[in-house]
Amino acid sequence: AAGLWTVFTLGGVGSKASTQLEQCSPLASQSLLLLLVLANLTDTPDTPNPYRQAIMSFKNTQDNTAFSSSNPHAFQINFNSLYTALCEQQKSDQATLLLYMLLHQNSNVRTYVLARTDIENLV
Repeated sequence: AAGLWTVFTLGGVGSKASTQLEQCSPLASQSLLLLLVLANLTDTPDTPNPYRQAIMSFKNTQDNTAFSSSNPHAFQINFNSLYTALCEQQKSDQATLLLYMLLHQNSNVRTYVLARTDIENLV
């Protein structure tokens, strides 16, 4: 997958020998790449991409509202832990791409990030 990532980035920033995420956990790096690939598969009108639907609709576990969703792919995750992990891994192209995707496709994540007072950690 690292070789494929190098091809996609055309020898750019992603072609570094090892990123911070790969050094601390190669399984996490490969899992993140798999998640990004699955979430970016194309939708068809009769069968929407379930991974993209899950990325677009997950909610915060610390939210006080009741968790009820008609979406069968909905789940909850701790946004504070996700935000901390994304802040620590911003030197990684994969983590930056995940953050970009979450900010653009999940309104719950976007609202949470915009409400944070320590946004400079992410930037």
